[in-house]
Amino acid sequence: MTTQPDQIKFNAALSTPLLLADKKQTVYLQVRLTGIRLKFEAKLEKTLSSKVAPINVALVIDSSGSMQGEKIRRAKDAAFKVVDQLHPDDIIAVVTFNHHAETLLPATQAQDREMIKAAINTLRGGGQSALFEGVVKGAQEIRKFLDRKRVNRIVLVSDGVANVGPSTSEELGVLGASLSQENIVVTTIGLGLGYNEDLMTQLAEKSDGNHAFVENATDLVRFFDHEFGDIFSVVSQEVNVTIIGVDGTRPLRVIGREAKIQDQQVLVKLNQLYSAQEKYVLLELEVPPTQMNQERVIAGVAVVYRNLDTDVMERLSSVVVAHFTDSPQLVEEKINATVMTAAIEQLAVEKNKQAVKLRDEGDIKEARKLLLDNANNLAEEAAKYESKSLENLRAINFDDAENLEDKNWKKQRKSMRQQQYRVKTQQKY
Repeated sequence: MTTQPDQIKFNAALSTPLLLADKKQTVYLQVRLTGIRLKFEAKLEKTLSSKVAPINVALVIDSSGSMQGEKIRRAKDAAFKVVDQLHPDDIIAVVTFNHHAETLLPATQAQDREMIKAAINTLRGGGQSALFEGVVKGAQEIRKFLDRKRVNRIVLVSDGVANVGPSTSEELGVLGASLSQENIVVTTIGLGLGYNEDLMTQLAEKSDGNHAFVENATDLVRFFDHEFGDIFSVVSQEVNVTIIGVDGTRPLRVIGREAKIQDQQVLVKLNQLYSAQEKYVLLELEVPPTQMNQERVIAGVAVVYRNLDTDVMERLSSVVVAHFTDSPQLVEEKINATVMTAAIEQLAVEKNKQAVKLRDEGDIKEARKLLLDNANNLAEEAAKYESKSLENLRAINFDDAENLEDKNWKKQRKSMRQQQYRVKTQQKY
């Protein structure tokens, strides 16, 4: 069923809407959310729209010793370009961190662009990396203007490991989750080959932000363009998806996203949805045996979100129904290729993550075998469902398998983590 109010197009569908009768079985339920397409107009060398929500952003930029030289210069260039895109009522703060965190620009309205650029230009490299403290201080600046009508975002750029203060992936994940509860999103941009990709993806994932691996500092401006393209196109926030299994249907797991499952109820939070972007929740369900030619309600789905155009909480809901037959051929014919493709992608990502774990343990042979098996399975499924996305993922897994040796591993691992994150979260860039 598809419904569409002001800001979100919403669709809930089963991978196999026609199921075999008299048999307990599992099925995938996909809840797809698509943000409305905003109408943009070019003005003052940037993309503007009367419907674009005001933003409240903190740039948190690593200024440790490894950032000296071109990396700091490129980070400044990217930040300067951001300043040129801001509306006068947008809020910006700039925080830097080396052995401790420092606020170069307290949260302020973006009216005096030259003053803001002058603050950014004071960035200098030197010292260690108090990454945790930098994010905490960035959040402090965000809170000064924290508003549900604004897009509240921390954009973190770092090229090294956190070596001052809390420094584990788990600790940064907890920080990201706590910021998410305040509707503060953290995007992490890893620069070069020296940063901790597990830490950076965990921080982004727990707050529902983006993550990017930027190998060359010369690409920073381009990735900032992608990121702020997302920030300027947020159409809804506080997106909460509730799925309730009905009449004996049992939720098993949500694949690819953090979720709370309690008895028959599943809760998933997505902090933000962008213009013309599709995100989804994928739930595996166990369906009890049902007689042939029966119709059964599988689940109820509700989506509640804040419309940034009206600042009103809106609600969508639908009921998901399955039918039952004794014909395996009919079941196969009625498979929903869109839902199955999403499920195959997410399961392939899980196998790719297992391959990274094997490689980390030094078992290159088994890691390569798993990736090649993954690629072969993706090739079969791509042909079956005529899916370009599965074919692309097949090629990526094959390439991953060819680059597991020590000379390539540092770069390849970051690339694999980034790709896993993109598929899991349906990131646009």
